[in-house]
Amino acid sequence: MSRILVLMLMISTFAFASDAEHAGTDIIQRTVNFALFAGLVWYLVAEPVKNYFTSRSQAIADELKKVQDKLNESIALRKEALVKISDAEKFAEELAITSKKENKIIGDNILLQNEADLENLLKQYKTSTDFEQRKMVRKVVEEVLDVVLSQSSDGFDKEAMANVILKKVA
Repeated sequence: MSRILVLMLMISTFAFASDAEHAGTDIIQRTVNFALFAGLVWYLVAEPVKNYFTSRSQAIADELKKVQDKLNESIALRKEALVKISDAEKFAEELAITSKKENKIIGDNILLQNEADLENLLKQYKTSTDFEQRKMVRKVVEEVLDVVLSQSSDGFDKEAMANVILKKVA
């Protein structure tokens, strides 16, 4: 059917074509020829042009959809990253608070341990000094007794004994 229509249009184009011998106006024939030519061009070119622009529009729409999907995906990833950042900041704050508490507990434990060690050192010092004092007293008593025993017991009285003790203590 379309071939017949095209064939008729081509024949009519030749039929209404003007000759150069005619001296009158041939505006009608030229108009009909132009209309037939435009119709023929439209018939032959319209469908491929429509298909091209339709496919081009579809390709642009598909590309726009891809870009929109990527944009939505990047927005979702950004939101997810912001949530992770928020969680990390909360964790960092909790970690800082926990570390300060642990630091205080450890510091208090070290302080208590140092105080206990200091008390033990003081007790050891006191015990050691008491022991040294008793040792010294014992040594002084032994020396006094040796001196007293070495002297004759006849001429040794209370006053001489007091002098010997005073000499050793001083």
